[in-house]
Formats: sequence, structure tokens, C-alpha cells
Amino acid sequence: MMVNDNERNELLMDEFRIDIHETFRIEAHATEWKGTKRIQELNEKGLKKEAKRYIKSNLKQLTEAQELLWASNQLSMLIVFQAMDAAGKDSTIKHVMSGVNPQGVEVSSFKVPSKEELDHNFLWRYWKKMPERGKIGIFNRSYYEDVLVTKVHPDILADSPSHFDPSQSAFWEGRYEDINAMERHLCRNGTVILKFFLNVSKQEQRQRFLDRLNEPDKHWKFSESDIAERQYWDDYMNAFEDCINATSTSVAPWYIIPADDKWKMRALISMIITEKISSLNLSFPEISEEKRIRLMEIKAHLEKNAD
Repeated sequence: MMVNDNERNELLMDEFRIDIHETFRIEAHATEWKGTKRIQELNEKGLKKEAKRYIKSNLKQLTEAQELLWASNQLSMLIVFQAMDAAGKDSTIKHVMSGVNPQGVEVSSFKVPSKEELDHNFLWRYWKKMPERGKIGIFNRSYYEDVLVTKVHPDILADSPSHFDPSQSAFWEGRYEDINAMERHLCRNGTVILKFFLNVSKQEQRQRFLDRLNEPDKHWKFSESDIAERQYWDDYMNAFEDCINATSTSVAPWYIIPADDKWKMRALISMIITEKISSLNLSFPEISEEKRIRLMEIKAHLEKNAD
């Protein structure tokens, strides 16, 4: 039986989307995607060329879809990227979204919270960056840091109110519940949510750190804190498992993307974003007959008066 492109893409999306009825285990998900038969036949140079071509093709569709999103002003999209250091979040955002109208896209990253932010609930600072209708918001790391980094390093919460007890599982279950409730609220109010975990192997992360150290023009990307966090690799994997199992829902599922090959990873993410926006069946707003007649009058005036 022949499978068309849309069906093939849907099958791929199913392959990487977490089934909410199954328990997620990181070790069951490969960090390297072999790809389709055609992809497997390509050498490294050919693969990179094919991935670039595919992303460029998707970008055209994504640009058109984003224009519809903007013009219809009915929905918004939130795209969340979570990963270990050096997984390729920055470069993926750059390649997948390059060329899309910057007026309709906002990328947000979140540093160590300020005193003002710490004096509010842990979701407060993220609410302020949620995309408005018609726009795409991209979170390069997100509110999930508050159930990942803080779970690996609970001392971060030392100055929290006395009733916070991160040693108790109920504390983290409460945060997962808060996140799920927020995402349900966003979806009910017209925000489509895509969540990507870029699944890079510990070995590949090591090689990327070495690449940064071996190339002077990449030294700026290296941080000693990345090496420090690498020591907690297993703790982070456990935190990601707990988090994804607790927060992959029917309205906001997680996609686990193999990240050892950056070009395959970018192509997969490009496809999923494009397919998701295209599936929304958006349309340009219709104008009234009165306005249409007025526009024709203006057109006739401009055509008649060349000066």
C-alpha cells in the first residue's frame, strides 16, 4: 500500500510522541535515528545536504502557516525545548525558524530567577512570556527547569517558604500537577503546545564539549558549569523520566527527538512543527461586503491617479 507524505509524517510523529498510556524510559529511546531507507543510503555530506533541503522546504510551508496563524488571530503556539547541555537547542531554533517573520515569533530563555521572581510562585515568570494570539513563542528551556534542575539540586530551594519540602515526593507531584493544570488552561484558551526533549547521549555530549575546546571560535560556547552538571547525568536522566511521565498529556504530549545527529534532529523537529501548524486548518479572515466594495473603490482610485 502506498503511503503519502502526510501519512508518512504522521507515522513519524507517532514514533517520537510519548504514548500517555505507557511508562517512558529514556534507555528505550535511541539517541541516534537511523532514518528512512533513503536516509540510510546517504553519506554524511549527502545527509547534511538532504536535511538542509528538507528544512528549507518545510520553512516555506511554516512561513505560510505562520502567516495564517498571525492573520487569523485565533490561536497561538508554544514550543518548549528541554535537553542536556550541548544537545543543540540554540542551533535547532536558528535553523528551523530562520526566515519566519520575526514579528510573529518570540524566543525566550530563562536565567537564574531574580529576587522578585523568587517571591512569586514558580510559574509566575513564565506566564509573562506566553505567546499572544497569532504568535509563536519558543522557550529555550522553560518552567520544566523547576522540576529538573531543582530536583537534581534541591538546595536551590533552600530560601523557599518553610512548608516547601523537596525531600517529599508530594512536593514534586504538586509541581507536575501545577504544570499540567497550566498547560490545560493554555490549550483551552487557544494555545497549541509542542514539547521537545532533545535526547543526546553522554558520549556525544562529551565529543561536542571537546569540539568546542578544540576550536577557538567556539570557546565562548563552553562553560565550566556544563562539566560540573555532567557529573549529575544519571540524576538528570531520572528527573527527565519522572517529569515526562508525569507531564506528557493528551493536550500537551512530549516528543523525544534523537539528538546525536543534529541535522536529522532539525529535520524531524521542522517536520513536526510544520505538520502541527498545518493541521490547525486556519484560514485568512473574511471581510465584509461593505469593506470589499470600499477596497475596490480605493483600488480604482489608485489605478486612475498614477501620481
